[in-house]
Amino acid sequence: MPAHPVVAVAGATGAVGREMLAVLDQRGFPADALRALASARSVGCVLPFRDGQLTVAEMRPDSFTDVDIALFAAGGSVSEQFWQDVVSAGAVMIDNSSAFRMAEGVPLVVPEVNPQALRYHSGVIANPNCSTIQMVVALAPLNALAHIRRVVVSTYQAASGAGAGAMSELFEQSRQFLDGETLTVEHFAHPIAFNCIPQIDVFLEDGSTKEEWKMVVETKKILGDSSIEVFANCVRVPVLRSHAEMVNVQFDEPLSIDQAIAAWEAAPGVIVMDDPLAKAYPMPGLLAGTDAVYIGRIRRDPTVPYGLNFWCVADQLRKGAALNAVQIAELLCEPPA
Repeated sequence: MPAHPVVAVAGATGAVGREMLAVLDQRGFPADALRALASARSVGCVLPFRDGQLTVAEMRPDSFTDVDIALFAAGGSVSEQFWQDVVSAGAVMIDNSSAFRMAEGVPLVVPEVNPQALRYHSGVIANPNCSTIQMVVALAPLNALAHIRRVVVSTYQAASGAGAGAMSELFEQSRQFLDGETLTVEHFAHPIAFNCIPQIDVFLEDGSTKEEWKMVVETKKILGDSSIEVFANCVRVPVLRSHAEMVNVQFDEPLSIDQAIAAWEAAPGVIVMDDPLAKAYPMPGLLAGTDAVYIGRIRRDPTVPYGLNFWCVADQLRKGAALNAVQIAELLCEPPA
């Protein structure tokens, strides 16, 4: 990979695509050139980038000629449609959709957790599910000290996880609710304003949702340990763009709260915010636009052997999507060790 690659952002006009452009700019990513790609209806749209602008071009099979890295934020069906064109052009696809996450031979990467997996890619690298990313960033430092036996997680996921249109719907429904109007529902199964919806993605035969299934299988793949049991409950809440999770962990051996805090404080991408006396803990409404995974409400769980409970928050559009993808691209640009 050249030190100054040509980068394409596919789905550049969506919420994650726009955030990818912002992250590339803010982190000073050393792109030699950048292409903004989207569907035909977005052609000609102008997006701000660094000190200038990018004009959106239509994504076509030949759009990846001379591209080194293609950041995809256009949905699974689009990724499946174009991945062969990307790879055939000699580029590396970093895909934010779920299309290839569990595919054999496709690394599922969180740079703070399993950067070594990048060595084995064959042109496609998968960005994990947003809720999985923040959880494994928090779990990995603990698992390095005491093996994790079981995880039970309940998520409080923002509207941004369903895209820019869903965020707009939360705004509009909130206005309609306060004005006493009938709520317009398009992006969710039920109203999201002043409500919680205990369904994200479709239901599966066992009664869980696909979002919950993703957290189970992706956690095992990223941590490289199929023995870890995971049970997930995923809920959509009326928050704009940061996800929160309450995570209950059972270990095979003792791990104290002090040991956990020390591990988190030494881990990249983690900030501990846990002062009960000062009522200091992470809150999604106050952490939008930040890059870290924040951890608080740390408690021992006395109901199981070696149990620990904590709360974590991360911006879904950044660490949960765009930032993680750009961090993967940065690793690809590093010279071989």
